[in-house]
Amino acid sequence: MERVIDLDQAAAVIAERAERWPAAGLKVRQVTWRDETAPWPQRLETDRTLVRDPDSVGVLISGPGDAELSVVLFRGGWADVDHFDGRDDGGPIPAFGITSAAAFGAQLDQWVQGVFGNLGNG
Repeated sequence: MERVIDLDQAAAVIAERAERWPAAGLKVRQVTWRDETAPWPQRLETDRTLVRDPDSVGVLISGPGDAELSVVLFRGGWADVDHFDGRDDGGPIPAFGITSAAAFGAQLDQWVQGVFGNLGNG
C-alpha cells in the first residue's frame, strides 16, 4: 500500500484532540494499530511498539445518548469512518484523498462536529 500519510503523526493528531474531548463529555477509546506484515488475520494492537509496519490507526469516540464515531485511517490516504448519532441516523461517511496528518486532523474535527455537535469543540 502506498504511504501517503505518516500514521505516527496522525496518531499524534488524535492524541492532541483526545486531551480535550473528555471535558466535552466524549469518551475516547485507546488508539489501535494494524501491522501490514503481521500474519492473517491481523490483530489490532494498542501498543504501537508491537507494530513494525503500520498500515492503519484507529480510534472509537463515544458520547451522550449512545452516539459513536469510529475512524480508521489507512496510510494510503483514506479512512473507514462510521457513525451512529444515538437516535436514528448513522452509517459510513466518505473519507478519501487525505494527504497529510494535518488534513486528517481537519477532517477528524469535522466528523466529530458532525456526530457530536458542539460537544466536539470542547
